Amino acid sequence: MKMSKLSNQTNSQDPQAVNSRIFVGNLNTFQCSKTDVERMFQIYGRLAGISMHKGYAFVQFTNPFDARNACLGEDGKTILSQTLVGCSKFHING
Repeated sequence: MKMSKLSNQTNSQDPQAVNSRIFVGNLNTFQCSKTDVERMFQIYGRLAGISMHKGYAFVQFTNPFDARNACLGEDGKTILSQTLVGCSKFHING
């Protein structure tokens, strides 16, 4: 399967974008690539971007529903001998 070319930008302050972005912590970024993260999360919906950092990543979905499902599905999973944490950052606007 060919991976799409995703943006590295995941820091938009637009409310829709903020609610569609998740934080993935405790990520083994020495062994886990951007393509690996894309494969993990694309099953939940269309991705707009992924930004990788040492030990964590931000994954930007195109809508909040997919981001929420990804958090529920991946939080606490073990990837490359590390348990993903913090994969549940939501901003709920009342």
